[in-house]
Amino acid sequence: MDIVNRLPPDLLEFSKQIPAIVWNLIITVTAILAGLLIKVIVTQFFKFYAKKETTAYSFFRSIIVNLGKAITYFIPLFLLNLFIPLMRMDKAYLGPLDKTIEILLTISFAGILVRAIRVLEDYIYHTYDLNKADNLVERKVRTQIQFIRKFLVVLIVFVTIAIILLSFDSMRKIGTGLLTGVGIGGIIVGFAAQTSLGNLLAGFQIAFTQPIRIDDVLVVEGEWGRVEEITLTYVVLNIWDKRRLILPINYFITKPFQNWTRTSSEILGTVFLYVDYTIPLDAIRAEFERLINISPLWDKKVQVVQVTDTKENSIEVRVLMSARNSSEAFDLRCYIRENLVSFIQQNYPGSLPRIRNEMSNLEKYLQPKTEA
Repeated sequence: MDIVNRLPPDLLEFSKQIPAIVWNLIITVTAILAGLLIKVIVTQFFKFYAKKETTAYSFFRSIIVNLGKAITYFIPLFLLNLFIPLMRMDKAYLGPLDKTIEILLTISFAGILVRAIRVLEDYIYHTYDLNKADNLVERKVRTQIQFIRKFLVVLIVFVTIAIILLSFDSMRKIGTGLLTGVGIGGIIVGFAAQTSLGNLLAGFQIAFTQPIRIDDVLVVEGEWGRVEEITLTYVVLNIWDKRRLILPINYFITKPFQNWTRTSSEILGTVFLYVDYTIPLDAIRAEFERLINISPLWDKKVQVVQVTDTKENSIEVRVLMSARNSSEAFDLRCYIRENLVSFIQQNYPGSLPRIRNEMSNLEKYLQPKTEA
């Protein structure tokens, strides 16, 4: 019995007067146009509410940007899938068409899920803004969200592929056949994927124990930089001179490294001065206090001047100061170092490091020798 007989009597009579190919074309075009119309209505609805929001972030705008293209494909395919029973078509052609639309619908729905994760990520990024002096909580959340998003995307892709393959009877038989060799295959795959699995487990450990986070300041392999990206397999470190250091993610589980922002972005900075024993330390302390109090880079917590070592020809003066983060600490150290060196040069040039040589018997060596 033809599927088109499911139509209401009046519509059934009308459809019989139209050639099958024309009728099927009408059904297809109607489904696509109806889907696009629904998409336009929904988009206009979200744009209307997005205009009412005065902040830079808009939840409705995020939906339009991230879900707009995915919905454009999904709604027409969904309606076309509903309208397939109305088509006048032989079952030999209807089956493959139905299967094709079903696969496309599955892929478009997976695209909606992936883009919906982006909408949620935008909302979390807005809630946990990194533009703060102390952004420890924000960096923790962003690190977890980035890893979870990438893991969910990979999971959605794998599940989508599995659903598509399992929809074919031939693929089910292949799967059943493969299960008989799962023992040997599992061992082979286990050895082959040992590194990948190790990286994946390391990624989970980093995401939730968080030895590193997004925007953390690290010293790795002698390089200073910030964590720019954490993927399922590697970490990107943005070096201070704009280079990128790429490291496998399990590096941060198996090897030591420095994390300057592990618990707080606050950090102490040091400047070492090597001067002569004759330097007046009180003058150095007074000048340091004057310089640091007029600098906006100082967080007004730590300021210390101490003699930390004595050498044969000079003394080591350590100037200790605190700052809100490592970048400001570096600039503050340079500022203090430059100005203290200039202060010593201008006011106590004789106290710069120098080498002494006693010439007590100079006259003896300078006397002219007499001939015998």
